[in-house]
Amino acid sequence: MSVIDVHRAHSMDKEHARQAAETLAEDLSRQFDVNYQWEGDVLRFKRSGVKGQLNITADDLHVHLELGMLLRPFKSRIEQEIHSQLDQIITA
Repeated sequence: MSVIDVHRAHSMDKEHARQAAETLAEDLSRQFDVNYQWEGDVLRFKRSGVKGQLNITADDLHVHLELGMLLRPFKSRIEQEIHSQLDQIITA
């Protein structure tokens, strides 16, 4: 299993960070058929070949993904997309 672990500092209040994460999750759900659910301040998501979570704290967004064997070759591309999405969330 291949792991992607990304931390991104933010200055949003927790409610705005959660709303931004919800928007991201809705987009991913539509584009990639990702299922997600909230457990407190943790957004858990899953689909065939990948599972992970987005943890929200007062000053940090932490994305942790576990990629299955078929998605390993795309690890760098997926990680790049995560960085891009987080940049959009933080600057929105």
